[in-house]
Amino acid sequence: MTAPAATRAAEILSRPVSVNGLTVPNRIVMAPMTRQFSPGGIPGEDVVSYYSRRSAAGVGLIVTEGTYVGHESAGFSGRVPRFHGEEQLAGWSKVAEAVHAAGGTIVPQLWHVGITDRASDTSPFPGAPAVGPSGLAAEGAEPTGKTMTQQDLDDVIAAFAEAAAAAERIGMDGVEIHGAHGYLVDQFLWAGTNRRTDAYGGDPVARTKFAAEIVAAVRSAVSPEFPVLFRYSQWKQQDYKARLAETPEELDALLSPLAAAGVDAFHASTRRYWLPEFEDSDLNLAGWTKKLTGKPTITVGSVGLDGDFIQAFAGEGAPAANIDNLLDRLERDEFDMVAVGRALLQDPQWAAKVLGGRFDELAAYDAGALRSLS
Repeated sequence: MTAPAATRAAEILSRPVSVNGLTVPNRIVMAPMTRQFSPGGIPGEDVVSYYSRRSAAGVGLIVTEGTYVGHESAGFSGRVPRFHGEEQLAGWSKVAEAVHAAGGTIVPQLWHVGITDRASDTSPFPGAPAVGPSGLAAEGAEPTGKTMTQQDLDDVIAAFAEAAAAAERIGMDGVEIHGAHGYLVDQFLWAGTNRRTDAYGGDPVARTKFAAEIVAAVRSAVSPEFPVLFRYSQWKQQDYKARLAETPEELDALLSPLAAAGVDAFHASTRRYWLPEFEDSDLNLAGWTKKLTGKPTITVGSVGLDGDFIQAFAGEGAPAANIDNLLDRLERDEFDMVAVGRALLQDPQWAAKVLGGRFDELAAYDAGALRSLS
């Protein structure tokens, strides 16, 4: 990368951005990535160091790995961190303190997995039923879980609200609700898994009711200036081609109830951030989300992921993935922040290298990075 291009990247990515009452020091976000390095659901000193190293290197906002809310069916692994329980919250308090000391900001991602394979259930509630809107894990699948009753819905909504209140109490900077990738909240949004005939199913607006009630409950449980983020996606773990919305109008019908319920920023998950979301426009999903809601947005999808993208940062490879494309979109306010995932697993210093213009030091992602909290 040429010196002027590196300087431009550092200047644009270094700009602070505000989300409700929170000032994020720059535009780089660490994307949430499930690690399973918290035995008993308790984040230990290795987790504290894992996140604080990345903040010290210049990541502006940490979105933690998914953390289970306090519902018996929220998750099935005893090594995924939880956001309930005295020891678990004490661990997260230490993480928040260390991230702040390093100059960063942090929000936990609040998560309920919904209908998933529980063959290796090591959760604190072994045997708890997998629950979802209609007992389905994917479109066309046979039911493998329990269809949620009104009491189930109320219990899960309360669990999200309680986790959000705990996040503010222990010093986190906001929360992110995980509504993406085919997990519980997304299972309600997706027609393929939501076959309900009550108020929580039917047309796209009705399918947002559960998510909107979670957002409203979270919003009521925290201070007005405490940011509430919402992550969503078109694609699912079960179906990469799935879509919640085929047109901007359909997307607006999905997002408007969530924005009205109290979402302060949207985290729009895509697999390739540079791909347009709809015909006749270059806007990606985050771009359309900001245009429709007026809320700040985070884009994500293969930023810094592999050797091809490293070449793109150097001005080679696919033009659409070139760093200038990313910077141009930021400059014209298509979206506000850029989330980086596996590249930050590979190299805790990734943000420092990018902000310092040291693109020649970036390395391609190696799957071995998944095996440790380096």
